[in-house]
Amino acid sequence: MKAEGIQALAWLLIALPLASAAVLLLGGRRTDRWGHLLGTLAPVLSFVLGLAMFVQMLGYSGAERRRAVHLYEFFSVGGFKVDAGLLLDPLSMTFVLLITGVGSLIHVYSIGYMSHDANRRRFFAYLNLFVAAMLLLVLADNYVGVYFGWEGVGLASYLLIGFWQHKPSAAVAAKKAFVVNRVGDMGLAIAIMLMFATFGTVGFEQVLGTGAHHEGLATQLSTGTATAIGLLLLLGACGKSAQLPLQSWLLDAMEGPTPVSALIHAATMVTAGVYLIVRSAPIFEMSPDAQLVVTIVGAATLLAGAIIGCAKDDIKKALAGSTMSQIGYMVLAAGLGPAGYAIAIAHLVVHGFFKAGMFLGAGSVMHAMNDEVNMRRYGGLAKIMPITFVTFGLGYLAIIGFPGFAGYFTKDLIIEASWAHNPVLGACAILGAAITAFYMSRLMFMTFFGEKRWAEDAHPHESPPVMTWPLVLLAVGSVFGGAFMILGDRFMHFLEPVVGAPEHHHGFDPLAPVGLLTLAVVAAGVALAWAMYGRRPVPVEAPRGGVLTKAARRDLYGDALNESLLMRPGQWLTRLTVFFDNKGVDGLVNGLAAGIGGTSGRVRRVQTGFVRSYALSMFLGAALVVAALLVVRV
Repeated sequence: MKAEGIQALAWLLIALPLASAAVLLLGGRRTDRWGHLLGTLAPVLSFVLGLAMFVQMLGYSGAERRRAVHLYEFFSVGGFKVDAGLLLDPLSMTFVLLITGVGSLIHVYSIGYMSHDANRRRFFAYLNLFVAAMLLLVLADNYVGVYFGWEGVGLASYLLIGFWQHKPSAAVAAKKAFVVNRVGDMGLAIAIMLMFATFGTVGFEQVLGTGAHHEGLATQLSTGTATAIGLLLLLGACGKSAQLPLQSWLLDAMEGPTPVSALIHAATMVTAGVYLIVRSAPIFEMSPDAQLVVTIVGAATLLAGAIIGCAKDDIKKALAGSTMSQIGYMVLAAGLGPAGYAIAIAHLVVHGFFKAGMFLGAGSVMHAMNDEVNMRRYGGLAKIMPITFVTFGLGYLAIIGFPGFAGYFTKDLIIEASWAHNPVLGACAILGAAITAFYMSRLMFMTFFGEKRWAEDAHPHESPPVMTWPLVLLAVGSVFGGAFMILGDRFMHFLEPVVGAPEHHHGFDPLAPVGLLTLAVVAAGVALAWAMYGRRPVPVEAPRGGVLTKAARRDLYGDALNESLLMRPGQWLTRLTVFFDNKGVDGLVNGLAAGIGGTSGRVRRVQTGFVRSYALSMFLGAALVVAALLVVRV
C-alpha cells in the first residue's frame, strides 16, 4: 500500500543526517563551534520522526503495515528499470528505531568523548553519513537501493576507522576493512546481477513478495539458482557482519575512536548482514543447502569470536570478539528459517543496547585512564567509576544471559531453536554461551575488581554527565528490552507480517531443559573466570599461554591464512602479470616498432639526395635490363 500521513515523509529519515553531513563537510571550519550540536540534532530528529511513523504503523492491521514510498525513477536502461523508493514495514522500522535511537545516544556521548579533538566537527559529519547510509540500506525497496546503502556504509566505516590518520595502525585498519568488505560486496553485486538475469527485476515486491506468504518470483527459483544467489548474498553478509571467512577486519577496526566502535558494532555495519539474510528469506527457503551453510557459518563464527575474546587484553578487542560471536548467534538463527527469523532480529535489537553500552563504557574507562586499553593495567575501578561500573555491569549480565536480563530471553531462544533444529548446532550455541560467560567475566574482573594496577600518572575519574547519561539509557534497554519483546511473543507477532509465524514456537519457557543446561554452563564459565582472574592477582604482563591462547591472541591466524591463501598468491599473480605485460605485450609492440624503425633507417640511406647517384642507379638499372634482353634473344 502507498504510505500516508507522516509515513510519506520517510525520505526525511535519510535526508536529515545526510544534509547535516553535507553542511558540516562543506561548511568547513566555520561550523566548528556548533557542528557537533547539528551533527547530534540530525539523528535525534530522525529518531523522533521514525517513532511517529512507528506509532502510525501500530494503528494498522498486520497485513496493512507494509507501506511503499515512491520517490522517482532512478534509471532505466533497456529492460532494466529501477525506481528509487522506500519500504516501511515492521522489519525496516525495527532497524530505523535501532539505528536512530542508539545512534543518537552515541552522538550525545561523542560530544564529551571528542571534546578535545580539533576535528570533532568532521567526526560528526562522518557519523551522520554513516547513519544516513545505514538508513538507506534498510529502507530501500529494492536490491539496488540496498547496494547503494551498502557501499555508503563501507565508505563511512573507512572514514571513521581511519579518522585518526596520524596513527599508521588506524590508516592500515581502515584500508583493511575497506578491502575485505569489497570481497563481500562483490558477492552482493553478482547476486543482484543474477537476480536481474533470472527475474528481470530486483524489486522486493516482485522478487520476494509483499508479505509473510512469500508469493514473489523467488518461489519459482530452481534449487541450483536459489543456492547460487543465497550463497552470494551470504558472502556479502559475511563481509559486513564480520563472519568467517571475512572477519579479519573487525578487530583491527578498534583503531578508530570508541564511539565509532559502538556505532559499527551495535546499530549499523555489522547488523547489515543479518538484515540482508532475513529480508531475503524467500530465496534462502528455496535452497536447504544455502540455509545449511548459513547455520554453519553462524555456529563457527560464534565459537571463533568467543575464543578470540578470551585471550585479548585490549578491552575494545575483547568486545570486538564478542561482537563476532553475538552476530554469529544471529546468523545461526537466521539460517533456521521461520523458526529463527524473529528471534535473530530480537537478539540483534537487544544486542544493540548492551553492546553499545559496553563499548561506550569501555570508552569511559579509557577516557579516565589516559587512553590506556590494556585491561591488565586497570583494576579496582568499580568504586572510582560507579556509574560506568553499574551500567557496564548491567550490559555484562545481559550478554551472558543472566536470568531476567535482555540476553537471557533472546539468546536462550536461539539456543533452543538451534537444538531443536540440529543438536550439533545447539551444542555449539551452548558452548558459545559458556565461553561468553568466561571472557566477559574475565573482562569485568580485570577492569573493575581486584587491586589497582594502573600507572602512577593515571588519575581515573568518572566521566562527565554528557557521557554517562547515554550509558544509563542503554542500560535500561539491556535490562528490560528482552522481556518486553519476548514475553507474550510481542515482537514475534509484530514481525509476523514480514517473516511469518514459526511453525513450532511455544513461547519462552524458563524451565526448558536446554535453558537450564545453558544456565549451568554459564555459571561454570563465570566460576572459572573468578578462579582465574577474581581470586588471584592479575599479572601486569601477560603470561605466554598455551597453543590455543597464542592462536586466539593472533585472531586464530585469520590474517596469516588470508596472507597465505590470498595476499601472497595475489602478489605473485601481480608480478607475473607485470612481467607478461613488460616482456610480452610491451616486448612485442616495442620490438615491432624497433624493427620497422631499423628497417626504415636502413632504407632511408638509399635516399642520398645527390642527382649523380640517382643517374648512376638509373644507368645501372638500364644496363641490367639491356643485358637481360640480350641474354633472352641469344
